[in-house]
Amino acid sequence: MKSKRNPPEHIFSGMAVGTGVAIGVVHRHDSRASVHVREVRVSAAKVRSEQHRLLEAAARAASRIETLQTEAKRMSGAAGEELGYLLDAYHQMLSGSRLIRGVQKRIATDNINAEAAVMKEIGLMAEAFATMDDHYLAARVDDIREVGRRLVEALTGKKVRALAGLPRNAVIVADELSPADTASLDPQNVAGLVTLVGGVESHTAIVARSLGLPAVVAEDDILTHTRNGQPIIVDGIRGLVIVQPTARTLAEYRRRKAELQREQKSLLKLTSVPAVTKDGVAIKLMANIELPGEIETVLAAGAEGVGLFRSEFMFMNRATLPSEEEQYAALSNVVRQMGGKPVTIRTLDVGADKLGAALGMKPGPNPALGLRAIRFSLSKKKIFLTQLSAILRASAHGPVRILLPMVSTVDEIREVRKILARLTARLKRRGEKLSDPLPQLGVMIEIPGAALAADALAAESDFFAIGTNDLTQYTLAIDRTDEQVAYLYNPLHPAVLRLIQFTAEAAAAARIPVSICGEIAGDHRLTPLLLGFGISELSMAATNLPRVKKRILSLNLSAISGRVRRITAESDPARLKSLVAELSG
Repeated sequence: MKSKRNPPEHIFSGMAVGTGVAIGVVHRHDSRASVHVREVRVSAAKVRSEQHRLLEAAARAASRIETLQTEAKRMSGAAGEELGYLLDAYHQMLSGSRLIRGVQKRIATDNINAEAAVMKEIGLMAEAFATMDDHYLAARVDDIREVGRRLVEALTGKKVRALAGLPRNAVIVADELSPADTASLDPQNVAGLVTLVGGVESHTAIVARSLGLPAVVAEDDILTHTRNGQPIIVDGIRGLVIVQPTARTLAEYRRRKAELQREQKSLLKLTSVPAVTKDGVAIKLMANIELPGEIETVLAAGAEGVGLFRSEFMFMNRATLPSEEEQYAALSNVVRQMGGKPVTIRTLDVGADKLGAALGMKPGPNPALGLRAIRFSLSKKKIFLTQLSAILRASAHGPVRILLPMVSTVDEIREVRKILARLTARLKRRGEKLSDPLPQLGVMIEIPGAALAADALAAESDFFAIGTNDLTQYTLAIDRTDEQVAYLYNPLHPAVLRLIQFTAEAAAAARIPVSICGEIAGDHRLTPLLLGFGISELSMAATNLPRVKKRILSLNLSAISGRVRRITAESDPARLKSLVAELSG
């Protein structure tokens, strides 16, 4: 990937992972950088109370460090020893150290709030450490900033949201965005995303498409050519990022953006049109959502429901677990907003690249194959029971389905059914209102073992949802978030297609509905292929729904079923790709 300089603009080519065009201003995000807080003036009469507030916050943060120190002592080997040293250093910085004394003095001399004083003092210390000749001490800058984060969180009582309070039309330029980062995105202010790490099916890419944000994975060099506030263009169609565009380039992209908006308006005229093929086959089009704030977009796109509601947002960016009441409030609000349309809530899917601090998770030697998703939930019954209770109570406000991620055995489904039965009885004794009938229980087919055992799983399930993102990753042994191998990620690989076909046939034999909720569901070029498998429900980013519906309206399924069988029988990837292209017309 090479950049070319065309003064005064810089053009970078990369991988398009979120379609569309964004025109905005640069907002650099470094997950390792110090957090941003609001500075508030403090009167001389309130300085002492502000200093006392700082000491109380430092004590709370130090107490939390002590708890972590106790846990570190249980760890064996060098890892526990190294963590112990690190936590000791954190504790010292929080206990009457130069840092605390410096912050207290700054509150008095600058007459500012404790949060702002903390970050000013942390900034000065970080600058001093970074310029030291001693490489070890220079590397401690991140530790200093971490203590600053902990102090601010203790002062505010909430997890710092690094991407909150962005300027309008911000284009976030970052090395990478974690699930916790994306959970704090405000789509009202964010125009586009540019990251250095990721692939077409990375978490950032999925979020970008879900929110309708143009996004590009660019090269390292872009960080050396950007600063906050610079004009920037993100071409999520061609995979280009243009920093400091010329007036001519800006005018051209404004024209392109206007064309895309006109096309989108044309597609939205299909909102109320039923998704029915030319030969009368009705297809249910649903939406995937990451955050409750997406519901307005979902309804505007004409979705018939939510086919995948990822519940992880409730556990991100916080130091404590969400209560049952908090989860119930968030989930029931979405169910009510959908106005009687079904909402499929996926239970907590953490692990791999999604580690919630409040959950106390520690990455294993191979997180993608470790304690994650349904495995984690069944090992942490208290957390699981709280979430299931909230979901069952939310079902009283509209149709709800429960979806279990990463199921691999029949026993997992049976155990969840037993838990739900006990939980239902408990909630009824509490006098809670529940839906009648109770929510259906479905499983995600996203690992090869589950697809190959789909007939057995179908006997215990009310519905299937095929998660093609992870199914492709696990089938081909490719980390979809690793840009080094992202080019190998191919949901049209013969093995992946056969697993989808086998799952669809098992669902049909058991007479249970099956949907595709992976990213390929939103690719209108693949719509004929998926429907040819017998899939009658597609769930996707709401922004893709109108284009997929337009494709459905043009199809005659009876004319393509035989051609789909030829595709699944093909073993040569190049020939298979050609056949899919012919099918798509």
